[in-house]
Amino acid sequence: MAANEKEDHVKGGLEDYEREDVRRYPFLLNYRECKLLGIAGVGFFLDAYDLFIINPVATMLQYRLYGGNAIPSGLQGFLKASANIGSVIGQFSFGYAADYFGRKAVYGKELILIIFATIFCISDPTGDLTATGSILWLSIWRIVLGIGIGGDYPMSASVATDRSNLSRRGTLLAYIFANQGWGSLVGSLMVIIVLACYHHVMDVKGETSKVDGAWRILVGLSLVPAFGTLYQRLTLPESRRFKASQKGADTETESFDELKKKADADPGVQEHVHPAPADSASHSPASSTATAAVHKPHTAKQDHWAEFFHYFSEWRHLKILLGTCVCWFLLDIAFYGINLNQNVVLEEIGFDGKSGSAWTRLFKIGIGNLIITALGFVPGYYVTILTIEWLGRKWIQIQGFLMAAMFLGILAGKFYTLSTAAFVVNFAFLQFFFNFGANATTYCYPAEVFPTKFRASAHGMSAACGKAGAIISALGFNALTSSIGTPNVLWIFFACCVAGAGFTFLLPEVKDRDPDVVYAEELREEEEERRRQGS
Repeated sequence: MAANEKEDHVKGGLEDYEREDVRRYPFLLNYRECKLLGIAGVGFFLDAYDLFIINPVATMLQYRLYGGNAIPSGLQGFLKASANIGSVIGQFSFGYAADYFGRKAVYGKELILIIFATIFCISDPTGDLTATGSILWLSIWRIVLGIGIGGDYPMSASVATDRSNLSRRGTLLAYIFANQGWGSLVGSLMVIIVLACYHHVMDVKGETSKVDGAWRILVGLSLVPAFGTLYQRLTLPESRRFKASQKGADTETESFDELKKKADADPGVQEHVHPAPADSASHSPASSTATAAVHKPHTAKQDHWAEFFHYFSEWRHLKILLGTCVCWFLLDIAFYGINLNQNVVLEEIGFDGKSGSAWTRLFKIGIGNLIITALGFVPGYYVTILTIEWLGRKWIQIQGFLMAAMFLGILAGKFYTLSTAAFVVNFAFLQFFFNFGANATTYCYPAEVFPTKFRASAHGMSAACGKAGAIISALGFNALTSSIGTPNVLWIFFACCVAGAGFTFLLPEVKDRDPDVVYAEELREEEEERRRQGS
């Protein structure tokens, strides 16, 4: 009787919370979710800030190192691609480490790497090295910075998903990823503010070399949110969901109903409510009919990769991984091809900074970047947040790819004939549908579709494929533009978006889908098949 009362108490607590969730809109977060958002979201704020800030920093370095002339194209491409090169390494390595060692053992280390690399970036000895040497110094440390930024993708996605309520999982992930929009917006604001502080010394006194201090301040400002979040990450406890994924059948058996309850539970409930003893569960009619072993027998850590490769050796799982990887790869070719080379857009809207003093040119570019970011970046992310639990991930991703393709086609076909106003409107819609579309959902999909046991590794692989696309764009955009022209490059981006919509059909809809429950069902079916064959 006592056991049954305990079980009723536990279930009652969960049911009360579930009733509360019915009344609450998915985008209204509670305290625990806001705290998790603050801890995990700062990584994506830094990601966007650091990747955005390299454009104005590269322009400032032209005046510090090359007398206002352009940085050699090969060096400029390497500088802009450096953080993405590091990201590929970080996404693979941190993703695998998070599944192997656990989230708690790894989380926070990527932020330490970001802090360490940022300090060395702003220590670039521009007065003691040649111009080429200074660019290489910055590029090499940005690779290290990128390793930390890349590591944040699988880490924050896994930490958030492990603790999220199933009915608001996509919303929470979209909130976290939306910090990219704020990172870009704050980056563009900081450029304007810092340049305004340098107006007198650079424009009135004519000391253009003082721009050396401006770019260091801009890069160094990212240390503030990094240090502010470091302690919280290093002390974040392991989630109950991840612990459960590491247990064997000899330690715990759970019904699918119980797994679903955990999926719907509040993150705080998951951390503090303990399940009822097995003997009490056996008295429950629902449990007696649904109970099944949901984990394979306990294996040593060295067997983790054997399980990983066995899981993805099946086409039903491999095609999903292929879908998440290829969609992210195709998206980032187009997305970073546009956003790492905004000088083309700024030129079209009259904010390319080709006239006036050095300070005037830099300030005009800063204003142009702010316009671009405010028009398309932030609004798109928040429409995704508001609609993801109703429209679903698959629909948002497909329409986002197709709408982005349409606006890329307009820009490519009418590149030389569009008026400035029409160009701005089309570009703003392009950015909007990148972010109310595949740029958000390609991040959410790997975190939601793969079981906890393999989530970080699969997310890291998917994100690394995306960054590979970004590297291709960063290194090849200028060369392709020179050889075939900007409109033809935009047609390539158009084709990538259309192909991305096609590959999305490899993916299931993950709205209200718990991958751990699906995996448990698959393991049960495999076990039953083995028993039938054995008998």
